[in-house]
Amino acid sequence: ASPRMESLPEAVLIRILAAIPAVDLVLACRLVCCQWKNLVDGAALWILKCQQEGLTGAESQEDAENWQNFYFLSKKRKNLIKNPCGEEDLQHWGEVENGGDGWKIEELPGDFGTEFPSEEVHKYFVTSFEWCRKAQVIDLRAEGYWEELMDTTQPKIVVRDWYAGRSDAGCLYELCVKLLSGNEDVLAEYKSETIAIPQDNDANWTEISHTFSSYGPGVRFVRFEHGGQDTLFWKGWYGVRVTNSSVMVEP
Repeated sequence: ASPRMESLPEAVLIRILAAIPAVDLVLACRLVCCQWKNLVDGAALWILKCQQEGLTGAESQEDAENWQNFYFLSKKRKNLIKNPCGEEDLQHWGEVENGGDGWKIEELPGDFGTEFPSEEVHKYFVTSFEWCRKAQVIDLRAEGYWEELMDTTQPKIVVRDWYAGRSDAGCLYELCVKLLSGNEDVLAEYKSETIAIPQDNDANWTEISHTFSSYGPGVRFVRFEHGGQDTLFWKGWYGVRVTNSSVMVEP
């Protein structure tokens, strides 16, 4: 008779389980028997999966649950903002305020502008002579961040945005990000000051970022809003330029 799975040394069994997709491990394999449940809930299996896939940085995480979450969060790490650089016009951006001549999309570097630090970014959104704002709401559950993970682990939520002025015009910029409950109550909020760029500026792109952590249980949505205008009230699109916005859930 062939040896049964139960008689395999644990180290061998862990290697076999490590080849199975993480979602199946958690949803199916841990239900097979007591031993498998303990292995899936233990650290060794997830340490091995992290090592196999080159995910490092969890070494400081002592307890097993953190390794499992570290694995999931590292694998899922992606920008949750859709259409961050205007490649799809204004698609996915709602609650739009179109002051002056409204939002417009332009090609980098644009008039009196500079190239973006990353070659992957080709376009930007530009504001007009009255306030232009746009927002995007991210549904964390729909993106695969389950309730227990958000409530217990409370992974870091890292928000980034990039803005620039034209070298021939002054402008204003604002960023406001809210973490919302299922009923859309505000559980945490970050609001930048109103950033003023003077008329004679170098038109360089500037990154602004904020990290939410220990924000408490109940977070289900992230609401990202930014905008600006020019300060000369010139007709057209002389206001702040924004691109490459991102919201990431990180281990």
